[in-house]
Amino acid sequence: MTKNLKNENKIEKPEYLSTLDFDYNLPEELIAQFPLKKRDTSKMMVLKRGEKKVEHKIFSDFVEYLNKGDILVLNNTKVLPARLLGHKETGAKIEIFLLHPAGSDKTDGGEKALWYALIRNLKRLKEGDIVEISKELSIKLIQKGKTQASGPDENLVELIFKGENLSSVLEKYGEIPLPPYIQRENVLEDKNTYQTVFAKIPGSVAAPTAGLHFTPEILSKIEQKGVKIVYVTLNVGLGTFLPVKEDNILNHKMHTESFEIPENTAKIINETLEKKTEGGPGNIVSVGTTVTRTLEATYKKYGKILPIKDETDIFIYPPYEFKVIDKLLTNFHLPKSTLIMLVSALAGREFILDSYKKAVDEKYRFFSYGDCMFIDF
Repeated sequence: MTKNLKNENKIEKPEYLSTLDFDYNLPEELIAQFPLKKRDTSKMMVLKRGEKKVEHKIFSDFVEYLNKGDILVLNNTKVLPARLLGHKETGAKIEIFLLHPAGSDKTDGGEKALWYALIRNLKRLKEGDIVEISKELSIKLIQKGKTQASGPDENLVELIFKGENLSSVLEKYGEIPLPPYIQRENVLEDKNTYQTVFAKIPGSVAAPTAGLHFTPEILSKIEQKGVKIVYVTLNVGLGTFLPVKEDNILNHKMHTESFEIPENTAKIINETLEKKTEGGPGNIVSVGTTVTRTLEATYKKYGKILPIKDETDIFIYPPYEFKVIDKLLTNFHLPKSTLIMLVSALAGREFILDSYKKAVDEKYRFFSYGDCMFIDF
């Protein structure tokens, strides 16, 4: 039985109410615009929580921090080529950014799917207008401006396409939607470099960026060490880039994201959690904030990890007692974002901000295509 995991924002009274408590200074030149040629050569800052100590490594050293019996949890979502460039019959250029599905149904001569989308040059469109992306794909504006509790207004559109399925059509005509802080045009390589090597299930409009550092060789070494690798799927939405605009973090409304936990993943994690209560070995190592939110939201609701399809808007900030994850691999996050609040809940706000200052001083590369941080014991 599947229940909804919304309204999970009530955690505990936060230690820090002001969004400014999670701000830091970041020189613009440290925002990575391109990935490194080799995924596993990025820098990795290791935070030793107990000692409040920082170590400077490279990602290929990550294997050394894992032990036999540990569980490594990855998000196998795949980024959709959700940025579509088209034109009206009049020739006016229109850019459409698909966000998430609103449902779908079959029609004669192909298929149509309802989605919510952002539209550049929306003023040039009226409801009912059609934007042609290609001879195989066109988009009809159904309804303007579905108002959201947080984030930009979303427009309801209908995708009309010919082909085996929507994913194959988008792969052919869409572009990878790079984050707004990457100030350049897409290049062909982004379709590969902005995907994890284990991406499998299409549905995200942003990559689970902590996973971008892994290579097949690193994953093989991890398994050879006796670490079990399991997967969840959380479809990353545009909300992951949205700043917290409220002065008081309690007034912030989290975006909602859908996820799925397979039966095997739930079984292995629950077995490990049970062994740990008896003093057994094994740590749950989360790769990314998306995995963390998936596991913590599920446990908070059910008291264990269930094999379910669901959605969550859990907001994790200090103080928060983590029920599932022990360690976290993550990228460096935007100032005043919900993601820096999440990592502050795990490692401590002062330690995180001090570590970010060190990262700036050491010229770490920030955000999606940047370097990473491993929050250890």
